[in-house]
Amino acid sequence: MKKLVIYLVIPLTIIVFAFITKWWYVLVIDGTDVILTGFPLPFVCPGFHTSMSLQIFILEFVVDLLTYFIAIFLLIFFIDKFIMKIKVHRAMTIALYGLCGLIMSVSGLLAADSNNLFFLSRPFDIEIMDSGYQFTWQKLAHPDYYKYHPEKRK
Repeated sequence: MKKLVIYLVIPLTIIVFAFITKWWYVLVIDGTDVILTGFPLPFVCPGFHTSMSLQIFILEFVVDLLTYFIAIFLLIFFIDKFIMKIKVHRAMTIALYGLCGLIMSVSGLLAADSNNLFFLSRPFDIEIMDSGYQFTWQKLAHPDYYKYHPEKRK
């Protein structure tokens, strides 16, 4: 099982973490409406201080990454134990780690932007308006604020 964790579970965790997420349309208390992303906890949102920046919440990020790791680990464990033995071939390992390297490089470049803010935990309260799941490459249209607060429409 150690080999499966190293050769299969870790790279699959990074790949799934990068490509499948949840969006949260929220109203920031004493702020504006914004879309946060992350599953099961939102861990990234656009920066409020400047455009093209991000706010990244470290504890939520770690919880999300561990959730993905445990889910992938349990899936691989049950398949290997009860359905069929998994044999990881060298070419598949190279491909998975190559894709992981690419994902981590791009993520590192995005995170290295000097305008990004890193917080241990989210420093503001939110009111959740809507949420849903998406693949990273899907464009999400910003929901209409007045759909959730029709009383504020002028």
